[in-house]
Amino acid sequence: MLLTSLHSLLFMSTAVSVEAAPDFKSEAESALNSLQKWYNKTSGIYDTTGWWNSANCITVLGNLAAVDPSTTSIATSAFANSLIAAPNYNLQTNKVVQGNYLTRSYFGPSIVATAATLNPAGFLNGYYDDEGWWSLAWIQAYDVTNDTQYLTTAANIFEDMKNGSTTPCSDGTSGIWWDKAETYVNAIANELYLSVAAHLANRMINKQYYLNIALGQWAWFQESGMINSQSQINDGLHSCSNNGGTVWSYNQGVILGALVELDKASPNITYLTTAKTIATAAIANLSDPNSVLHDSCEPNCGGDGSQFKGIFMRNLQKLQSAAPDPAFLKSIGANAASIWAYDRDSRNELSVVWSGPFVAPANASTQSSGLDALVAAVAFQGLLGDTIAS
Repeated sequence: MLLTSLHSLLFMSTAVSVEAAPDFKSEAESALNSLQKWYNKTSGIYDTTGWWNSANCITVLGNLAAVDPSTTSIATSAFANSLIAAPNYNLQTNKVVQGNYLTRSYFGPSIVATAATLNPAGFLNGYYDDEGWWSLAWIQAYDVTNDTQYLTTAANIFEDMKNGSTTPCSDGTSGIWWDKAETYVNAIANELYLSVAAHLANRMINKQYYLNIALGQWAWFQESGMINSQSQINDGLHSCSNNGGTVWSYNQGVILGALVELDKASPNITYLTTAKTIATAAIANLSDPNSVLHDSCEPNCGGDGSQFKGIFMRNLQKLQSAAPDPAFLKSIGANAASIWAYDRDSRNELSVVWSGPFVAPANASTQSSGLDALVAAVAFQGLLGDTIAS
């Protein structure tokens, strides 16, 4: 099989040349071109997917531009357009908590009773996690362009996120709600709050302000109980205790990037050590025998779950850059190779099950998620040809 051949090239030879490895750069560029077919210049977001997913699509454009400068013009054009256009399409977003705390997002009038958006404006809405995704997207846009309007936008979004630290589990400054209707305290909103604070500490003039928040948030998160005894992160809290919710890949991912940024802002060996422990547990528990990641919702992951694995790979890339580990490199290479071999159609569209078979139709969420894995492989293209299986 093709994937077996790719795995042999990538992982089982002690002297494989770089040329023998898949050309992840050209594959990522092809996947980018397919993703941009869904980009709507009028709305500033991506057709076929939702509001927070579009923030992740914008983020992956910046991540690819960072490792493949030939794609920079595509990224910068989308950044400039979405910054102006997307707020006009910040419609009421509703999320329904379904089984195992998987959510479904949609635009338009509320269909069922859910936490409604409160006063949507700019990149703010009724969900602190949505705001965190957009803040990280604009931080990545700033990193690519050095244009401070993006950083200012990210910082302004963060100030709204701070208002969520009123939960029964909070200490007044750390620990935020998932939503402004105050229905749930979950991992993803709190990981994003930590990540945005740490990112801003490394970029804003008033570093200490953001660093103090990040340090307090990390201390709170560790004490919250959401990291279980297997070093995996459950979905959230019930009565301020771990709710035993599903171990989603994105919850194992965002924390990695957050801790890498926190270590840059205030070096402490425990941050990267903890990140490596969480990443190792995630790879061990969420990967199949071919080292390909899966979420338990597959193949029916809805509009949200289809985004999750790419977020993990994006943040694993950050951790691999900061604290290299052969197991992380193997995971990056295996997932990227499998996506291209088994989860791609004739139009270079990528779907939700990375081990295949292709599940039609693909959409901007599944495409950007798969592209995240390809971007991570591009970042380490020169190393993947010589990786040895552990």
